[in-house]
This record gives sequence, structure tokens and C-alpha cells, in this order.
Amino acid sequence: MQTYSVREITRYIRDLFEVDEILDDIWVRGELSNLTKARSGHWYFTVKDSDAQMRCVMFREATRGVRADVQAGDEILVHGRVGVYEARGEYQLYADQIEAVGGLGDLHLRFEALKAKLDAEGLFDPGRKRPIPFFPSQIGVVTSATAAAWHDLQNVLRRRFPLAEVILSPTLVQGAEAPTQIARALERLNRKTNVDVIIVARGGGSLEDLSCFNDEGVARAVAASRIPVISGIGHEIDFTIVDFVADLRAPTPSAAAELATPNRDDLLLDLDRLRQGLAASIGDALNERERDLRRLQSALRFITPLKTVQQAQRRVDDKRDQLARAQRLQLQQRSERLLHTSKALEAANPQHILARGYAMVRDEAGAVIREAAQVSRNQRLNVQLARDQIGVRVDD
Repeated sequence: MQTYSVREITRYIRDLFEVDEILDDIWVRGELSNLTKARSGHWYFTVKDSDAQMRCVMFREATRGVRADVQAGDEILVHGRVGVYEARGEYQLYADQIEAVGGLGDLHLRFEALKAKLDAEGLFDPGRKRPIPFFPSQIGVVTSATAAAWHDLQNVLRRRFPLAEVILSPTLVQGAEAPTQIARALERLNRKTNVDVIIVARGGGSLEDLSCFNDEGVARAVAASRIPVISGIGHEIDFTIVDFVADLRAPTPSAAAELATPNRDDLLLDLDRLRQGLAASIGDALNERERDLRRLQSALRFITPLKTVQQAQRRVDDKRDQLARAQRLQLQQRSERLLHTSKALEAANPQHILARGYAMVRDEAGAVIREAAQVSRNQRLNVQLARDQIGVRVDD
């Protein structure tokens, strides 16, 4: 059995390409994609249609002759020869001319048509976009389990917010079966989990690589999700229909993980600032309460019940002293009046008057005789002397 090395079979295929007259001088029509203009001056790009694609390289000397301002998505005519790039075992078109056909390629046309249709239905309306929860407890991820995007997402989520549980709903993210699988992956998360947010993710690629995210079924599955959806598809310059339908668009899968979670380090800093602020507030409040307490204690010294009682006692003592003084004064005054009255009474005492040689005359009824007209002849009278009395009769 004859065997061949990889090099030998690759060179054999290369030789077949080089002797084919059609492949040696050919014009190819298709959509320009993945255009890269290297520093060396060489251009690397792909021409494609809805069913196939072909890698192309155009060296610096040939690029200087290109007059058309071609961009990714343009439909072009490219001339050159088809050969084999032995280092990768790939066939490619070595281009020497490019002409613009003047229209968008088939994939771009379908993209724009679906975009316009869904936009008219309101699926892109900002009013239907839902807010992303700030502290998700569960995060659903729709992507391939073997994709680099899945590993990038896990790294970012573990670093930023390890408290969140991450649930993968695996799916193909490229190829003819990918749209159906992506829609089912979204449905599984909506039906069987309590995730707070879903990330639909895929790494970068060409328009055809990302075409499953420009599928109408996938777009409608995203719109129908009861759970907010973040799209993280491709690179920053890539846009898909899913990006317009999703509640939030991230430029990359890693950026989607960042938008879905708070940063643990930022939260710790916020907590530290809040702790310091709370401690300062409590300290200020305690200081203010201590000042209030000192003011109240100071005020209590003047309004304490004991102080009030002492002040009332002093007032009672003062009143008692005033009353005693008033009593003494009144007693003294009355004593003086009594003495004066006593002396006056003493001076007016009939006995003292009689002792001086006076007599008091009364009739038999005891009435005092003050004048002669009060008596008659032969009337008997009593004469009161100082020590005794005598009876007399009026003679004349």
C-alpha cells in the first residue's frame, strides 16, 4: 500500500490547481467580508454568498491598483488565480483586481430586511427594554460549552461577583442547527430556572459566523423571554439582530458579564465607605447626645425637686419670720394700747375718785344723781364714799 505525507498530497493538490486554466484566470462574484488591511500592505478578506465562502489574499503591489472604496458587506467582483496555501492546507484566491458591483451582499440584504421588519413590529422599542437586576442571585448563559466565550464569562463572573450562581444552557453558536438550539436554550432557562438575567454570548467572527444571531426565530425567542437578556456577541464593532432585541447590548462576552454583575471590589469599597460614614455619624450623634445630656444635667441642678423644696422651705421660713415679727409687733402694739387703756381706766376708776374725797349719790333704784333736779323733798338717797356708804334723806 502506497502512502503519502501531508506535504506530498498538499503539493499534488497545489499542482492540480496551477494547471487548471479556469482557476488560473478567474473572476469571482460575492460579498466582501472580514477585510483586514495588514501593516505590510497586504489585504486579507473573504468573498461569500449564502452557501459558501472563499478566503482571499491581495498583496501590496496589487492593492495599490484598487480604485473602488470597498467595505465589508459590499458585493464585489474579484479577479485572480486560485491556489493552495500549503502551510494551512487551504485553497484561496490570490487576487490582483477588485471591482465594486455597487450593492450590499446577500447576507447584508437579509440582515437589513429582518432588522426593518422587527423594528416596525416594535421589538427594538426602548420602552420594552427591562432593567437588569443589580444583585443577581442566578445568571443564565446561552453559549457553547466549548467556546472561549464561556470560559471568559466564568472568569469575569467569578472575579466580579462570586455570590451569583452561573447556569449554562448549552447550544451551538454557529452553523445551520445553531438558531434552533439557541431558541431552545433560551426556552429552557425561562421554563426550568429562576435565573435573574440571561447572557447570550459568542466570540467574534464574520457576518456568516454570526448569522445564527441574525435569525428571526432567535430574535423572537429573545423578545419573548420573561427574563431580561444581555447580548454579548462578537467584538465591539459587530452588531446582530439579537443586539437590537435584547434588553441590553454588550460589545463583548466579557463586557456582558460585567454589565450583569456588580463589582465585588467596588462593593467592598462602598461598604467600607458606608461603614466609615456610619461610624462617623454614630460618633457625631453620640457627641451631640453627650452635649444634650450635659446641658440637661446642668439644667436639672436648677429645676431638681430638692432644689424646689429647699427654695419653698426658705420661702416658708421667710414667711414664718415675717409672721413672727408681725405678731411681735402687733402684740407689742396691743400691749402698749392695753397698758395705755389700763392707765386710762385706772385713772377713770370711781374708787380712785372717791378716794380723793368725792362721793357718788344714787337713788334707791341705783340711778346716779348728777343734778338737784333729779331729787325731791324727803327722798332717800345712798351716798357712796371711798370705803363705805351712807343713807341720807333730802331735807330741803
